[in-house]
Amino acid sequence: MVENNKYDSTADSLVRVMQRLRSPGGCPWDRKQTHESLKQYLSEECAELLDAVDDGDPKAICEELGDVLMNVVFHCVIAEENSHFDFEDVLEAIIDKMIRRHPHVFGDARVDSAEEVKVVWDEIKKTEGKPEPESILDNVPRNLSALLSSRAVQKKAAKCGFDWECSEQIISKIEEELDELKEAIAAGREEEVDEEIGDLLFSVVNLSRFRKRRNAEDLLNDTVCKFRKRFGYIEKQLKDKNISLKEATLAQMDVLWNEAKDKNVC
Repeated sequence: MVENNKYDSTADSLVRVMQRLRSPGGCPWDRKQTHESLKQYLSEECAELLDAVDDGDPKAICEELGDVLMNVVFHCVIAEENSHFDFEDVLEAIIDKMIRRHPHVFGDARVDSAEEVKVVWDEIKKTEGKPEPESILDNVPRNLSALLSSRAVQKKAAKCGFDWECSEQIISKIEEELDELKEAIAAGREEEVDEEIGDLLFSVVNLSRFRKRRNAEDLLNDTVCKFRKRFGYIEKQLKDKNISLKEATLAQMDVLWNEAKDKNVC
């Protein structure tokens, strides 16, 4: 419930709140922000929203959606100040796009499956007048995480037939990249070591993509989550023994780590 009677629970009120924050009498921090400086905050808010979704917490999802929406409006207000576009322009554009790309809902077209919807969507995109990319990989957003970007460019290439025939081939490639990494490390070629680590990661992403189950981002996130919980087990056990992390030896932590594994802490 919005207490200030000047602002109700509407998108227009949120726009006016952000305009006030950006005004000469507004907030110094908000006034100094730009599209570029806000990038990190939008990324963080989207990540927090995804965390709330993973946690299955409706209240947190609601709150994080608000934070994401605030960031969207913030960008719109900055754009309006520069006479580029405003929030209504954004709304008009997305509403037009959704209606245009769903002729089976708002028009006379007929589709019978989600797969057919995707075909219609892609065909309509081709008619929207956007310049043809020089490469089929140009449509992969540059600001995706490296794992998701790797998967996306691999999928694009695979559609053109540039793909592996079986998982065993990819595993052989992973082994090849690992051997090259070992060789670079043994020779002390640091820049080459960095390159080979990247090649190895890319090959592992290829394997997860080829299996057509879950993407590498989710798989690695699961492993990070497992690490967090097992390291949390170490912290709790040390605390119960009145041992700080700084005082604990690696041997002590290894014992507790193995305990966490034996107890299937994950």
